[in-house]
Amino acid sequence: MEMTQDYTPYQGFFKRLSVLDWLYAVALSMSSLFALSRFGAYMDVYEKGILLCAAPAFAWLGWHWKSMRWLLALLAISALFAIHLYGGSLDMANQKFFLKYLLSSQSAILWMSTLFFLSTLFYWGGLIARSDFGSSVGSILCWAAVIMGLTGMLVRWYESYLIGADIGHIPVSNLYEVFILFSMITALFYLYYEQQYATRQLGPFVLIVISAAVGFLLWYTVRRDASEIQPLVPALQSWWMKIHVPANFIGYGTFALASMVAVAYLLKSKGYLQDRLPSLEVLDDVMYKAIAVGFAFFTIATILGALWAAEAWGGYWSWDPKETWALIVWLNYAAWLHMRLMKGLRGQMAAWWALIGLLVTTFAFLGVNMFLSGLHSYGAL
Repeated sequence: MEMTQDYTPYQGFFKRLSVLDWLYAVALSMSSLFALSRFGAYMDVYEKGILLCAAPAFAWLGWHWKSMRWLLALLAISALFAIHLYGGSLDMANQKFFLKYLLSSQSAILWMSTLFFLSTLFYWGGLIARSDFGSSVGSILCWAAVIMGLTGMLVRWYESYLIGADIGHIPVSNLYEVFILFSMITALFYLYYEQQYATRQLGPFVLIVISAAVGFLLWYTVRRDASEIQPLVPALQSWWMKIHVPANFIGYGTFALASMVAVAYLLKSKGYLQDRLPSLEVLDDVMYKAIAVGFAFFTIATILGALWAAEAWGGYWSWDPKETWALIVWLNYAAWLHMRLMKGLRGQMAAWWALIGLLVTTFAFLGVNMFLSGLHSYGAL
């Protein structure tokens, strides 16, 4: 009887799944197998494992967040269409209309940048004018930016292999690529919370930090010609990079999101935008959940980074500037969560702490590359 009770929640969850839910899971599995057969020659054993594990992972995510279904479908259509247009030759990027102006990695990322800027303007217009229409357009534009950004990353991955089998790599290896990844993760988590809490009033604040990242991305692209695909340096030619970097940037993205929610919390608690922002309870809950998720992934990334360091440099920890500041970030949010769970940290103190955390995180993410040097100097300005 006890065993039956233990399994009831899981049984209840699966019983709630519809035929459409199961068809979605089957379609994902078939897509993974197709991708494996079509592109398996370009993958190592770890990438093949990640691809196969992606099907159940995204099935679970799509069961809980329905928007993920059509997002994945659109990404599959756009990326496969771009691959079809290339026809195995990178020269097609300047010859095919849709590649040149829409679906090549550089074109898609430029569209992403434009759409994020426009989304920010419409979100703020909706907030200032109390216009549901403006906020709705801002949300649609944010989704469109995510689609174009992720399409750009997928196509860039394929383009790297068109340059050469020894050049090809997952696009998370330099500042240009990880700034795109950061923007995607932050936007996706925001859009999830936007739907979960049925409010678009946090969009103006979260899109500020995304637009700032996109602005830096465009400046860096022009300044360093960073959009050009480069071979990996030897230390990055490791399967650890494929899991360490994404986990790290889930942490960075959610920490940034929490800090901008903290700005909204502080404004509302000071009497500003009282009738235009969600309740303090909702703001506090989003801030807490974002930090909790980010801390979990940042912890995983730190452990993976230590294992990678042991393989690459012969030691788990070397007090490299990047490692040291990653530890500072981890300790900062560990203390925040400890105070929250053990001491009931709430209110303006929690919000100010989350906002200051953005400064710490930004320095760990970008400042170390600008002002310090060490073993992690792969994205210097």
